[in-house]
Amino acid sequence: SEGKRRAGFLRGASVPLSAMLKRVLIANRGEIALRVRRACREAGIETVSVYSQADAEALHVQLATRSVCIGPPRAADSYLNSQALLSAAIATGCDGLHPGYGFLSENPEFADACAENGITFIGPSGDAIRKAGSKSAARDLMRAAGVPVTPGSDGPVSSVEDALAVAETVGYPVLLKASAGGGGRGIRRCDSSKDLPDAYAAAKAEANACFGNDEMYLEKLVLEPRHIEFQILADRQGHVIHLGDRDCSIQRRNQKLIEEAPARCLTPELREEMGRAAVKAAQAVHYEGAGTVEFLLDSDGQHFYFMEMNTRIQVEHGVTEMITGVDLVRQQLRIASGLPLDLTQEDVTLTGHAIECRINAEDPTANFRPCPGKVEFLHFPGGPGVRVDSALYNGCTLSPYYDSLAAKVMVHAPTRLEAIRRMRRCLEEFTLEGFPTNAELSYELLFHPTFVRGGCTTAFLDRSLPELLEFSRRVDDHKG
Repeated sequence: SEGKRRAGFLRGASVPLSAMLKRVLIANRGEIALRVRRACREAGIETVSVYSQADAEALHVQLATRSVCIGPPRAADSYLNSQALLSAAIATGCDGLHPGYGFLSENPEFADACAENGITFIGPSGDAIRKAGSKSAARDLMRAAGVPVTPGSDGPVSSVEDALAVAETVGYPVLLKASAGGGGRGIRRCDSSKDLPDAYAAAKAEANACFGNDEMYLEKLVLEPRHIEFQILADRQGHVIHLGDRDCSIQRRNQKLIEEAPARCLTPELREEMGRAAVKAAQAVHYEGAGTVEFLLDSDGQHFYFMEMNTRIQVEHGVTEMITGVDLVRQQLRIASGLPLDLTQEDVTLTGHAIECRINAEDPTANFRPCPGKVEFLHFPGGPGVRVDSALYNGCTLSPYYDSLAAKVMVHAPTRLEAIRRMRRCLEEFTLEGFPTNAELSYELLFHPTFVRGGCTTAFLDRSLPELLEFSRRVDDHKG
């Protein structure tokens, strides 16, 4: 077929440098800034890093060929300052800008502003971000495209009374969710009508503070679901493929803690059906670049529902790279340069099993209180099938101004059980002195029978937390 000829030609030949972007501003910080820099470096693309005053000694700045200070420590004055980022890109002659994840990565106005200033935004267009990024609008698009969605409001709910009426129709429990939300923020559960007014006000306030947009929608809460997401790639020529699935069901407060790929709970037939739905979802918004379509799989393991679409590279993209051998950031750079995908759906093969543990600077015994501080001693695990993405180094300080992510520890092995054993070994080697992390909690979780059997739902961690914390107090016995 034409697709296979195209893919075979492009994969076998090196892409001429003249076809790629020349210089990219990396509009982010930390480990994702390093990840993007590495991909650009290998593709022969120059980079410019940015930093706030708090990040002057950060690793992504120390390794940069060129860097620009964009403002004071607060994210609102630096990494969320679109004008400062655009000015830096223009002043340094960048023809591309990679937003990473978080900050302005899903801001349609920022994507538009890049285009208006002749800078290629390495991601979808502002219009596609609006369609997919507004959770309520995306639900309507998915219905029209034939992608299953959970029962809920048709568009945003404009008042408490509106929300109460929808909740009465679909039945409790329900979720109030920010239309522009992400990262587990702007979400509140309501089990009855008496809970809803306060939850509505709290969710709107959090959404406005985090996203500058307090629009809300409502959907029925699917009890005991699994959180399954599909990685997609789409080029400007209209080709869309998926690169398999990830199970992100281990989460607390809607924040993912452990991700793995592929999902053990999916049959080949269900994986194929959900993959087709993910492709249809991307086509519905005329998507371009790398993105993720997220689904809820109900407790019977047969019915799935569209939850949301993330219009950016995901924190957990590495596990997909490990099982497919596809460099997703390199693909983003190719697509943004106007090149077609260099692989077809038939070329995508899922090999082995990969697991990621997010190591955060937080104290699980103190309600997961963030605990940034100075790194007194640091040692990362290694060996076959091991990858660690982090911006930490001995003597550095994890800033209190930003996300508490300290490191992403990833493993790959032929089978899921071997991957679990490899991750256990890695967390035994992982050493970070200077502040608390959730590493011991993750280690204990890897021994829990429910996790080993692959039976965890999104409710698992909250329900099992007391038991896991008790085990983690005896972690030295396990390690011995």
